[in-house]
Amino acid sequence: MSRPTVVVVGLGPGGPEYVTQHTLQVIDRVPHRFLRTARHPCSELVADATSFDDVYERADTFGDVYAEITERLVTAAELHGEVLYAVPGSPLVLERSVRALMADERVTTVVHPAMSFLDIAYARLGIDPVEAGVTLIDGHEFAVAAAGSPGPLLVAHTHANWVLSDIKLAVEQAEGDEPVVILQRLGAPDEAVTHTTWAELDRTVEADHLTCIYVPHLAAPVGAEMVRFHQLARTLREQCPWDQEQTHRSLVRYLLEETYEVVDALEALDPDDPATDDSLVEELGDLLYQIEFHATIAEQEGRFTMADVAQGVHDKLVRRHPHVFGDVVADDPETVVANWDAIKREEKGRTSVFDGVPTGQPSLSYAYAVQRKAAKVGFDWPDVDGALPKIAEEAAEVREAAKSGDERAVHDELGDLLFAVVNVARHLGVEPEAALRAATHKFRGRFEQVEQLALQRGIELRSADLAALDALWDEVKSRE
Repeated sequence: MSRPTVVVVGLGPGGPEYVTQHTLQVIDRVPHRFLRTARHPCSELVADATSFDDVYERADTFGDVYAEITERLVTAAELHGEVLYAVPGSPLVLERSVRALMADERVTTVVHPAMSFLDIAYARLGIDPVEAGVTLIDGHEFAVAAAGSPGPLLVAHTHANWVLSDIKLAVEQAEGDEPVVILQRLGAPDEAVTHTTWAELDRTVEADHLTCIYVPHLAAPVGAEMVRFHQLARTLREQCPWDQEQTHRSLVRYLLEETYEVVDALEALDPDDPATDDSLVEELGDLLYQIEFHATIAEQEGRFTMADVAQGVHDKLVRRHPHVFGDVVADDPETVVANWDAIKREEKGRTSVFDGVPTGQPSLSYAYAVQRKAAKVGFDWPDVDGALPKIAEEAAEVREAAKSGDERAVHDELGDLLFAVVNVARHLGVEPEAALRAATHKFRGRFEQVEQLALQRGIELRSADLAALDALWDEVKSRE
């Protein structure tokens, strides 16, 4: 008994003039007909056909699309014995659903040749693809497929501007002025061939399902790992239940946690021990994923992409370094910082010296930043000798507030004391957050040694008096 048959034909790249007579005969012969998409100039040639456009609208990934199309075609073939499947262009050029059918042993897949978009593309570009050595690449696999290739490349499946953004992001060292040709709706009445540059690749046109691009030459190798990482973030967002539930707000705690873990890894770095780099590499990767996660959420919402993030910070750094990328002279770090602040104020249109100071940062860092901003306009002690007496003054006020029993006053005065300590730290050139972290880490390390001594000597910490604990503490300090 013969297997059910799926007969595959191609509708060519554009209008009816590119559809072969043989294809029309096959369409006419097979009564049960399916279209991969009705969004094609020749879809009307396949009368009474069922399209799979609903699958594209419903499925989460392209893999899901191809899997469902395959299942539905196999089911129809088993029911009717033979069905027709019509696809845009040629069935053998970047048609994953056809490849899936050909690999499915439940049906016999008969593929009829057809004209592809490649023929018109090469005609419009005026090139011989064999002599030029053109490589055909799927836009969804650009980072991997184009890795190490300098071009020329013809990139298909560039059906949306986010795909163009991903492609642009993949080339880390591009100069931006590399030429690119965007070909759209080849063979149709509204065909368009647009010449642009790499920098403007995702900003020049509104990409659609009949868009491809030609890259004559890449100035730098493709950054396969970064784009592969970006694709992973998108896959997790699409397929992992936990990732799907997250929002920008719910991820804040993880962003902070990963940032602190990077700080820990930085403090643990040993210039004489390269093995300590491993922890920093891991923690930087975790932090990078948080950035990718936020960009992926925004991409799904149609707000911005990772390419926008990278482009934005790139352009900002260029603007704020006129001494590197312009004709401004800055021979010392102080001038660089002054120029940076002036450019930043002009960009943001800020009126207060505190504009732009994030209130959500740790309180010691927040106090440090606010004091530093005020100092830049002259509101500051001339040196640490002016700031130090404020600690004693504020400590006395804390003592008085504690005696009064007024909890609100204690809260306020203690805050003033901490603020005064931060001011002293700033005058001494010490970052208070780092100093307190180091002091806490030192205390923790010492107390862990106290715990070990107590365990060795059979002392129960919870029942030991303060004198016993102080003795253990002093012994640990003496060993240092």
